[in-house]
Amino acid sequence: MDATLQIHLDRKAKIPLSEQIRLSIAKAIDTGVLAPGTRLPSWQDLAAQLGVARGTVQAAYERLADAQRIEAFGARGTRVAPWRSTPTALPGSLAHGDFFRTYLAMHAGPAIFQLGIPALGSLPDTLFARARSSNVLKVGSSSSLVYPDPRGELELRREIGAYLAISRNLHCVPEQLFITSGYSAGLGLALRVLGLDRKKVWMEEPGFMVTRKALELARLERVLVPVDAEGLDVDYGIEKASDAALAVVTPGQQAPLGPTLSLQRRLQLLEWAVSSGAWIIEDDYLSELQLEGRAAPALASLGESNRVIHIGTFSKTISPGLRLGFLVAPVNLINEFSEVVASLSPAPSPIIQLATAQFLRDGHYIRRVRRLKRLYTAQRDALCEQLRTHHALWTNAGLAILLRLPHGAPDIQIAREATNAGMAPSPLSGWFAQPSCGSAGLLLGIATAPESQVVTACNRLFEIIDRHC
Repeated sequence: MDATLQIHLDRKAKIPLSEQIRLSIAKAIDTGVLAPGTRLPSWQDLAAQLGVARGTVQAAYERLADAQRIEAFGARGTRVAPWRSTPTALPGSLAHGDFFRTYLAMHAGPAIFQLGIPALGSLPDTLFARARSSNVLKVGSSSSLVYPDPRGELELRREIGAYLAISRNLHCVPEQLFITSGYSAGLGLALRVLGLDRKKVWMEEPGFMVTRKALELARLERVLVPVDAEGLDVDYGIEKASDAALAVVTPGQQAPLGPTLSLQRRLQLLEWAVSSGAWIIEDDYLSELQLEGRAAPALASLGESNRVIHIGTFSKTISPGLRLGFLVAPVNLINEFSEVVASLSPAPSPIIQLATAQFLRDGHYIRRVRRLKRLYTAQRDALCEQLRTHHALWTNAGLAILLRLPHGAPDIQIAREATNAGMAPSPLSGWFAQPSCGSAGLLLGIATAPESQVVTACNRLFEIIDRHC
């Protein structure tokens, strides 16, 4: 164990010794004193060092393991979990701003209730196997001696196009498809191509903070448009900013509240875009991962308006670690997108692209999505049962449960304390550009809430909530 770790026990305190040990080790992990992978002493050794019973240390370790802060490997010992890394603080002017710190916190993990990632587990072995056997990896192969297509590998673009036609009713040719390094890269690519400097843009309220920041960095004037049970309030957007040049929406399942944009509003939104010459960016972040019924068709599949830029990703269905997404460009913008990717934003490594193409072609992807939907439905039901036990108020929100809190509840502070207990709920108020007293809540990710851990996690979460509400 790191020699800088100091555990001081107060035998007169009301806090049990096992809890003092747990808190000391947790603090050492959070502050970076215990780095990921650091080996901890055995129960016996630490008990002897501190002069306490072995069961006292065992209880502390078990709570840390339950919170996924440490991992036990039998004869290989107990070690700090590899994902509990804390970014090193930077001095003075080098320190990160609030947005980036929030971004890092949001993407740390995995942890229970975390949003944005698939079920806790590894990338499918078959995908890695394809990557290892890919001809691109063979030294001296002809494909490794030429520059890859900046739009992305043709094999993958064909497979994605075929899949979109079936799953999203979106018909496109490979020339319309551009492979990106995830959603953010696709959004940045679209904003650069559109070149709407200083123009107005509709932004969902609440909405994804990364999108909100990207629009700010693109020097667009954001017009916050509220969301209700039918999704984006198009009437409100037209009333407040009919002259906007762009709308960024999550029509499949609004992020974070979950409603699907109604057909009437979809048609209204498209009519506005056509009549005003505006563009629509469709963030299809969950693709067909809809747990009730069949997923709604893509917004870009409606009509022949050519005003919708569709952005998808494999982050939720395979893994965010791939950093792999795609963009479907309107036919009349194919040349503009091709020029930008060739000059500034080429597709990511062909190796993982070709492996993913084979993953889709062999049917593994469709089977994986089906398995995930069954798993997530079971996990959602188990989580809802626990929320009933605690007499909570909640609503379904896509692949999350929105747990409502009393007006004015400090959801950000509650979420921060939950992080120290191995959970990662997302505070609802953080999704608002203009939080109000009625915006307090916690978004509980379903994908990262295993049935075997949901009872313990909910009990701990409500202990924290009860202290603040």
